[in-house]
Amino acid sequence: MKITIFGTGYVGLVTGTCLADVGHDVLCVDVDAEKIARLEAGEIPIFEPGLEPMVKANVEAGRLRFTTDPQAAVAFGTLQFIAVGTPPDEDGSADLTYVLAVAETIGTHMAEYKVIVDKSTVPVGTADRVRERVAAALQARGEAIDFDVCSNPEFLKEGAAIEDFTHGARIIVGTESDHVKTLMRECYAPYIRLHDKLMFMDVRAAELTKYAANAMLATKISFMNEIANLAERLGADVEQVRRGIGSDPRIGYQFIYPGCGYGGSCFPKDVQALARTAGDVDYQAELLTAVEGVNRRQKRTLFTKLAQALGGELAGRTVALWGLAFKPNTDDMRDAPSRTLMEALWEAGARVQAYDPEAIKECRRLYGERDDLLLAGDRIQAVKGADALVICTEWKEFRSVDFAWLAQQLATPVVVDGRNLFEPEAVKAAGLRYFAVGRGDSLAESGAIPSP
Repeated sequence: MKITIFGTGYVGLVTGTCLADVGHDVLCVDVDAEKIARLEAGEIPIFEPGLEPMVKANVEAGRLRFTTDPQAAVAFGTLQFIAVGTPPDEDGSADLTYVLAVAETIGTHMAEYKVIVDKSTVPVGTADRVRERVAAALQARGEAIDFDVCSNPEFLKEGAAIEDFTHGARIIVGTESDHVKTLMRECYAPYIRLHDKLMFMDVRAAELTKYAANAMLATKISFMNEIANLAERLGADVEQVRRGIGSDPRIGYQFIYPGCGYGGSCFPKDVQALARTAGDVDYQAELLTAVEGVNRRQKRTLFTKLAQALGGELAGRTVALWGLAFKPNTDDMRDAPSRTLMEALWEAGARVQAYDPEAIKECRRLYGERDDLLLAGDRIQAVKGADALVICTEWKEFRSVDFAWLAQQLATPVVVDGRNLFEPEAVKAAGLRYFAVGRGDSLAESGAIPSP
């Protein structure tokens, strides 16, 4: 099939590359000429395991091409995927400016039947707005060309996007058109040969499914963080609790790891957008509001624990950070807990020495060159001479540490583990003071809270 993808960000690039990899002829379009030039050279603007060689291979094979020409892009594919950003607006709602701009572009240039596929994460009712915008553009031209709009939400995890696209649990398409169903089945045929995981449903149900899925996962994380905070005050170890409840098949082990809060491009904005959507129809989504509130509070827990461990004296201190990305296997720092911590430390007069295997460049882009920020070349440089170490991201290389060595590197033997990577007793045996999330009596020992 000939397929057009509007947007070469995370979703658009992964979608276009994976569809090209199974033999489709894909043209990706973007307004950023510099990005397009890099992509044509086989360079990708994001870090996603396995994506760069796949892009290069399909560009070389001629199945994946890039352009800045919207007219050529509209003329190219029968399927027109909209995979542009929907950033949160000031009120928490999803900003549909880019989505509707693409819809108008398609309506302005189309000369034959098209299926417009909403791939971006969009609120319920967006397909109707896209349809109206395309129809208005056609009317302005005095044209009456048939088209359809369907919803095909993405369910990609950063760091595992290719696996999710090629071996995901389901492919959801919202449409009532039999013709669209036939075309979308042809599009995804290479991925459903062994197991037909295509799920057709109403357009609005498909749109809501995407938000509901992310909100459910965010809820599990915030719930577990609530339990961790409670465990900390009761002298229980939340890691034991996690294993206990995770063994229940009705709950499972996924997304019940306590820590310093969730971040990234999806969970924060999608929970907010769904809550805003509820408000628009006069429904108060109390649980969604609580989920986001717990997460905001949890992101401040690292700074709170560090301040307690250092006796409230942070001015002039040097703090080492291991991990900047919001999760491993990505360079994405959007809404990352590390950002909340660093900004609080700088406001308190502290200096940061940070290391991340992939997000150093992104951190430099966000914060520039600062006297109170050293972007280290490795984890060793980050901890050298620091007054404390804080772990923000659970990269594999942080999981195995010689704690006796670490104690020698730190000017003050304090470790704040925002991802519960280590066993408390092993860390303490090396003479380090260890503060994790919900690991029993760590705060009680520090004197920060009373023992039960």
